[in-house]
Amino acid sequence: MQTTFTPEQLEQPRIAEANTILRKCVHCGFCTATCPTYVLLGDELDSPRGRIYLIKNMLESGQPATAETVKHLDRCLSCLSCMTTCPSGVNYMHLVDEARAHVEETYKRPLFERLLRDVLAYTMPRPRLFRLSLIGAKLASPLAPLAKSFGATRVAALLGLVPKRMPTPERFGQPGTYEAEGRKTGRVALLMGCVQSVLDPGINAATIRLLTRLGFEVVVSGEEACCGSLTHHMGKEEDALARARRSVDQWTKADVDAVIVTASGCGTTIKDYGHMLRLDPAYAEKAKAISAKAKDITEFLIAQNLPEAKGGMKLAYHSACSMQHGQKIRTEPQKLLRRAGFTVMEVPEGHLCCGSAGTYNILQPEIATRLRDRKVANIESLAPQAIATGNIGCMTQIGLGTGIPILHTIELLDWAYGGPRPEKLA
Repeated sequence: MQTTFTPEQLEQPRIAEANTILRKCVHCGFCTATCPTYVLLGDELDSPRGRIYLIKNMLESGQPATAETVKHLDRCLSCLSCMTTCPSGVNYMHLVDEARAHVEETYKRPLFERLLRDVLAYTMPRPRLFRLSLIGAKLASPLAPLAKSFGATRVAALLGLVPKRMPTPERFGQPGTYEAEGRKTGRVALLMGCVQSVLDPGINAATIRLLTRLGFEVVVSGEEACCGSLTHHMGKEEDALARARRSVDQWTKADVDAVIVTASGCGTTIKDYGHMLRLDPAYAEKAKAISAKAKDITEFLIAQNLPEAKGGMKLAYHSACSMQHGQKIRTEPQKLLRRAGFTVMEVPEGHLCCGSAGTYNILQPEIATRLRDRKVANIESLAPQAIATGNIGCMTQIGLGTGIPILHTIELLDWAYGGPRPEKLA
């Protein structure tokens, strides 16, 4: 792809990076076949190739983003399926992140949309505040149909995501150091996280139980909270980078062998800290070191030689986009589940997103619902006893469309290797 940035523009590191990425695109269109929004909408501007042209024109002009460009960029899920199929190595993730930062800096959204995005960006990364907001939203949830009838689809979507029963906070997973059982084999940090620690604290609890039984000392910092992923994908770079720096500081101080992540969306971002903070001389090297230590829990466990187990149930494994496309972890979770005695089935159209994508199912509810229903239909065609996945967003989104129990992979592995039976299977 030819670009026409001026020499002055190319002196800006962010523009120089975008220029390098843009020039790798050869317009082949392979990405359109695997892009969820293009598959649903059939609009070239809602494909990666179309968005690349929009981003190129927006950045080259140096002008504020237009409403048309913002519409199509907002519809992007950042599922990164396009990067899996791209033969030219176009780093669409870094390009769309740069584009979103430009939109946030230059485009003035309608008042309600601006307020909604600001509220989400402020409450979701703060676990205590997020829990309080969920309680308030639960009280208002009966009004969801009314909000929808008045055309307030985003408010209705937000209220519809509130869990029917608020999870009880877990002791395991709270900040502190959890000692290894028996002979100590290593020391790891565990991302406490923001949304997941409120919506499903049992995930981190299961992780700690299994890791300590395997001989690992587990450190949970009370300072890092959100990894920055939520605000990063909303284009709020100042907030995202501040959260990344805080996490890097905490995990560097903890002096651990690995940083364990149980939410694949967070894992994709943490593994990108080295890139996100590359222009910060005080953090560039530290961030790169933390990115190298970041491991999804299944990526970490596959190297631990867990024993074979007998028996188990019939599972459909949903591979989160951030897992298979973002982190390129495609076979490890299924291998671990099969080794633990479960029968694991691949979901048809497994490369397509379920529509969760951070705040996407709130900000783009119509597209998200269509993707969810398509995903649920594919899962239910397998008639599984339960669904396994590695991302809290997917668990919440898919769970809204089916009565089949949906669990995190680590909850099933903890159970298979001596932990309690998950309550979700009751």
